[in-house]
Amino acid sequence: MLEPGVGVCSSSVQSSRSDKKNSRQHQPTGAQEQKTRRVTWADFLVCLALLVATFAVYAPLRHFDFINYDDPDYASANPHVSEGLSGHSVRWALTSGDAANWFPVTRLSHIIDHQLFRDDSGAQHLVNVAIHSSAALLLFVFLFVATGCRWPSALVAFLFALHPLHVESVAWLSERKDTLCALFWFLTLWMYVLYSKRPGAVRYAPVVISFSLALLSKPMAVSLPFVLMLLDYWPLKRKFAWRDKVPLFTLAVISSLVTYVVQQHSGAVKALANFPLVLRMENAIWSYLVYLGQTFWPTRLAVFYPFPADVPGWKPLAAALVLSAVSAVIWRFRRTRPYLIVGWAWFVITLLPVIGIVQVGAQSHADRYMYLPMTGLLIMLAWSALDVVLHWPRSKPVTFLGAAAACVACGVAAKAQVATWQNSGTLFEHALAVTQRNYIAEHNLGSYLLDVPGGLPKAEDHLRRALAINPESVQARNDLGIALAKSGQTAQAASQFQAAAALGPNAEQPRRNLAVSAQEHFEHGVEAMNSKNTTKAISEFEAALQVKPDFAEAHNNLGIAYAGTPGHSQEAIQEFEVAVHLNPNYVDAQYNLGAALSQIPGREHEALAHFRIVEKLHPDPQVEQIIRQLSSENPTH
Repeated sequence: MLEPGVGVCSSSVQSSRSDKKNSRQHQPTGAQEQKTRRVTWADFLVCLALLVATFAVYAPLRHFDFINYDDPDYASANPHVSEGLSGHSVRWALTSGDAANWFPVTRLSHIIDHQLFRDDSGAQHLVNVAIHSSAALLLFVFLFVATGCRWPSALVAFLFALHPLHVESVAWLSERKDTLCALFWFLTLWMYVLYSKRPGAVRYAPVVISFSLALLSKPMAVSLPFVLMLLDYWPLKRKFAWRDKVPLFTLAVISSLVTYVVQQHSGAVKALANFPLVLRMENAIWSYLVYLGQTFWPTRLAVFYPFPADVPGWKPLAAALVLSAVSAVIWRFRRTRPYLIVGWAWFVITLLPVIGIVQVGAQSHADRYMYLPMTGLLIMLAWSALDVVLHWPRSKPVTFLGAAAACVACGVAAKAQVATWQNSGTLFEHALAVTQRNYIAEHNLGSYLLDVPGGLPKAEDHLRRALAINPESVQARNDLGIALAKSGQTAQAASQFQAAAALGPNAEQPRRNLAVSAQEHFEHGVEAMNSKNTTKAISEFEAALQVKPDFAEAHNNLGIAYAGTPGHSQEAIQEFEVAVHLNPNYVDAQYNLGAALSQIPGREHEALAHFRIVEKLHPDPQVEQIIRQLSSENPTH
């Protein structure tokens, strides 16, 4: 049962205390004058239209692929997720800090997705859409219950559901954490409104539970207790109740500490040397203005915006002036238009955890970070429109048409933005078209093209451009090595793998690729030896050693190939010596070295020493006979 009031808005149209003499000064107030009634057909139609519009915009996701940016880590190639529901996978979800995040509820949702849909990416995307549309419904319900104003609440919900800036959170499977967090965020607000009407433990428990689920979906929910304090001011018009926020603030602090430790341990929190504090602060101030601009003019949106090498001084100055001016105007109307200060504070406060003062990742800003903060701006917009209607009733048709046009425009723009998420190719091609020096887009597009027929030449180009922008990218250098190996340039591939492996202790994949590449050359060399193609065998074993110089088996087999080639006995001995140096317990290499040395006059005593090692490691009658023969021929040894 909803609990709104009557009329355009449940709140009475009142003059402010300071402007009572002005009969034209109106203020939509809070929920204090609400009268309980049942849900009407209008409420049902709003909810139905909201669902239909949301699914109409996002329906193409049913046919979209996973993308190669975070999706493999979170869902599509995660071995724990691929297990489906099991005791092991659930334990992993509850405790894992993989990919620099701890969000057990989100991980469990991915596991359930795989249990239900296996590798059907389209079905998993539709789950995201369902969660997003449910969050929009809860947003409408929360605002309607809190204010009694149906149409402003509906406008906020529609703009939230259809805004192009929110496409990233819905179309990117890895951002399931956003949609789940919003779902429980708005549920928490609704539960808090109900609790505020009749406080008590029974009604407070759902507030704590839903807030906990929001935190366990995405730690960005830490700012929610501050939003509850804003709601006390408007529309609930309660006295600030600190005591009922203490448990929530406690949970927020615990979540923040856990998140910081996990991200610091994984290296996701960038070092001060990488992004100096002054640069981060300049970018953070400018980002607030960027987010405002994208809210009202959402164009040239991208999955990744590179962090700038520097920020021109005029940008943070201009942003500071604009933000200060807006804040001053809003403060001026804090009593007559309280929704303005609440919406503005909602926007500013909820962005703080991700604004970049503590830099996580390499992006300057991100569309997904506005998923919840934009709600504050939408509240300001919708209730300002209501104010216009209350002041100038004749403007109602124009205001209604303007609101409808805004929703339609958002839906059209969002649908176009959704199309860019079809696969990794379309996504990163679009990112390159609307950004500059975007090494993430260059790298991920190149990586995608590695598996596209005929895409190899372009993949080398994109990967080289990524490395030109960021030479320290382990993954881009590793993928360039894969591209070179696929094109037959094994020496160049090995060079890239080795360079990637040298970049840090976390370069496990290039090290594995080095081992795989070396093993492939080794096996080709063995095949060539069995086919009596000694020249090719030597070439393959040398290629294996270029990739992996400490490959003892390759040194040994190269020695065998040289030994079978006239005039190369010395090269054979050198390879056998390297092999036994790398692995003194390598029986075959010790035997081969002994056999090669025994054929050289004056070195029989060295040969005898190696045969004795073989006999000790692996007793054999034939070896014992060789030792006796060499001992008799060299009595001093």
